Amino acid sequence: MHHRCTGRTTATLVIAWLILAPATATAQHRGLLPTDFYSEVGVGEVAISPDGALVAFTVTTVNEEENRRHREVWMQELRGGRPEGEPFRFTNPTREANAPRWSPDSGVLSFQSRRDEGDDAGTTWFARVTFPGGEAYQIEGVDAAPVWSPDGTWIAYTKRPDDGAPDEDAERDGWIAPDAITNTLDAERFDGRVITSMRYKRDGTLTLRPHPSTEAKRQLFVVAADGDVPVQRTHVAFDVGGLVWSADGERLYFTGNELEDDEYNRDLTTDIYLVGRESGDPRKLTSNPGSESAPAVSPTGNRLAFLQTRARGEATNLRVVDLAANGTFRGIPRNLTRDWDMTPGAPTWAATGEAVRFLAGVSGDRHLFEVTVTGDLIRQLTTGDRQVGSVSTSEDGLVIAYTVTDAVSPAEVFVNRGDGTLQRRVTSFNDEWLAGLSLQPAERLTWTIADGTEIEGWLIRPVGYEAGRPYPMILKIHGGPHGAYGNTFFRTFHILSNAGFFVLYTNPRGSTGYGHAFTYATKEGWGEIDSEDYLTGVDAALERYPEIDPTRVGVSGGSYGGYMTNWLTATTNRFAAAVTSRSITNWESWYGASDAQGLTEFEFGGTPWEQRERYRRLSPISYVEQVTAPTLIIHSENDYRTPIGDGEQWYMALKKREIPTELIRYPRSSHGLSRSGEPWLLVDRLERIRSWFTHWLIQQPGPQSSR
Repeated sequence: MHHRCTGRTTATLVIAWLILAPATATAQHRGLLPTDFYSEVGVGEVAISPDGALVAFTVTTVNEEENRRHREVWMQELRGGRPEGEPFRFTNPTREANAPRWSPDSGVLSFQSRRDEGDDAGTTWFARVTFPGGEAYQIEGVDAAPVWSPDGTWIAYTKRPDDGAPDEDAERDGWIAPDAITNTLDAERFDGRVITSMRYKRDGTLTLRPHPSTEAKRQLFVVAADGDVPVQRTHVAFDVGGLVWSADGERLYFTGNELEDDEYNRDLTTDIYLVGRESGDPRKLTSNPGSESAPAVSPTGNRLAFLQTRARGEATNLRVVDLAANGTFRGIPRNLTRDWDMTPGAPTWAATGEAVRFLAGVSGDRHLFEVTVTGDLIRQLTTGDRQVGSVSTSEDGLVIAYTVTDAVSPAEVFVNRGDGTLQRRVTSFNDEWLAGLSLQPAERLTWTIADGTEIEGWLIRPVGYEAGRPYPMILKIHGGPHGAYGNTFFRTFHILSNAGFFVLYTNPRGSTGYGHAFTYATKEGWGEIDSEDYLTGVDAALERYPEIDPTRVGVSGGSYGGYMTNWLTATTNRFAAAVTSRSITNWESWYGASDAQGLTEFEFGGTPWEQRERYRRLSPISYVEQVTAPTLIIHSENDYRTPIGDGEQWYMALKKREIPTELIRYPRSSHGLSRSGEPWLLVDRLERIRSWFTHWLIQQPGPQSSR
């Protein structure tokens, strides 16, 4: 059950990988193929019962025939913090289910499930876990994912209040902006849009958004846990989120941004609020500059932990404040991570109430940390070359459950002692199909750039690697730029490794996990600054493995990685082929078409008309005449983060210059195609990347000078 692939391969297969597509012989030792995605199982949304006896989690499989994903809730029984028996399916396998949440007494599990035709968002269901069990049921008045009060007698949730309008009447609400100056002659005939808001589209939403004033805001509702008529406890002009009960169940904390509809507000303005369960208006508790989020009440109810970011580009810190008897702040919130240079995630409390826990990325890893309420000690509870996620802890703090992934393993569920000293693996959904594969481990590689900064990356050797034989290499570039690669499973890298490539992936300046200054070191110099990090990384890989052919190096990335792919092929001649996905080519046109103008307003120091020279200087299209690398352009037609017009501009410029190029347009797809797109399209994308590089760097490599 717990077998893991060793990563060893048969050296005699190397010629097949170098000359042809991925090898098909010797099935027990083949590498990863694009179609293996259909076998991959995803686990997540871990929720351990308060009594520590059961772990609930979601399992996502891919239905190739129907071109869709299917998600269920599964369970694992624990005894003394150890797995007992095998994991078992908990929800109906013919229905979708997600978002498991436990009642305080561990007797009931809630989940969201689409069980009625036309129910796209899903409804809230409950199931008894203790005897006598029975079918899933609904609770009167609970219309969204529940947040139980500590004593289990009340449920809170957020939802958009019903306006009472029939669906057919409300379908086109907001299509014509209510503040439009132009007249509409016949609203029944007119099926276009009249737009006056800047936020009329959002990536991941295939249709345009209605005018913000016509959208109801999510409000806070409270209802008795055994069902009743829900009471709406907020009537605010912004979306309510981040619900958490006070320890005595008399009040609720929540977050909201009263300026969320102010399109000209560039500041961070989310605050923490307090409202009584039965009476009283919401009260804003925070007023410092910046945003406060992720409130968490201590077990005894005397303290509140939360995250604060004073301004965009400034550090996020974990703060704790003492609470008065009425739930308001008593004293000034204390900064527990002032001298810690990493970025803490959402806080949870240790069972003793004397420490706060959170996930944080450190280099290529993500681990669970704990800081004392005095802020004098931060310690790491989980270790290893891996990334931990979706942490859940029993009420007594003796057992924690979470997901773990590393460079050769998709995520699985693990359990551990509360102090992190005895980890055990719970699930093995991917073991069977992985057992027949050879996946090369990721080798850590570091190098130093001119100013003395150390850059970290990883190198995956080709499947069937044989010392002394020449190989091509692909440089992979992550998005963001404020993201990070690391010790997690990247199927694209293993597919390229199986096709006969070294794969180099790096965390240059601009990446997260290396301190605040490192993250924002590229501000106002995207491409110009971090190019050095990528190019010296290629040199470091060539030094580590002389077998890498410097004339057969390709480059590929998506989003910011697509931008940098365009930039590097336009400003250097180091790369013999490229694949650019969801990329940016022209910052001026991007600004007018994207849903994320605030990104460059901050990173470039203003708008295109305020920083015209910088926007043009940092646009790859300004140097497109220098591109010689055959380039595959991949773009989603419904990408509103980096709209397809940028891909089209790059394609047309390269085509006019007679540079070998193809443009792949994926329908019904957003910016997240490579992560959450339709399975058929996602797998097709993997094959196109593999086949493009195989053609240009293995089958028909051309001469390419290097400098």
